[in-house]
Amino acid sequence: MKVVSNTSPLINLAWIGRMEILHELYGTIHIPEAVWNEIVVQGAGQPGAEEVSNAHWINTCAVDNRLLVLALHQELDAGEAEAIALAIEEKAELLLMDERLGRETACYFGLNYTGVIGVLIEAKQRGLIGLIKEHLDRLRAMAGFHISQALYLKVLQDQNEL
Repeated sequence: MKVVSNTSPLINLAWIGRMEILHELYGTIHIPEAVWNEIVVQGAGQPGAEEVSNAHWINTCAVDNRLLVLALHQELDAGEAEAIALAIEEKAELLLMDERLGRETACYFGLNYTGVIGVLIEAKQRGLIGLIKEHLDRLRAMAGFHISQALYLKVLQDQNEL
């Protein structure tokens, strides 16, 4: 399965020490150069920087369609724009992205996407993690991950954790 990731799923999972879930679920993760730059260069010393830099299963790729990136960058940040462009170029089966506008744009291009919550749900379904609640609680407390109370309760209910 070809999977492209934006910055936030990598950083958020790194915050809670569970970035390896991505490798266990999807094997190799492809990231564009802008995502590498956001995490490893600009984020040096922050959660995710060392993990991404050292992960043999993360493949950094250049995006060829710079005009598409430039057009997408009108509304999205560099990482989101390049992640969407890379997912299109690579015919990725899945794009990992949490940001609402990025997801709406990915949908416009017909891309399948999920965010960190979807990753955790899949990890639970495959038996890679136990309770999602502990992971969501850690994301909120440690990473400052925003999840509405309504969504939080729905996920827990759907996963039989309420």
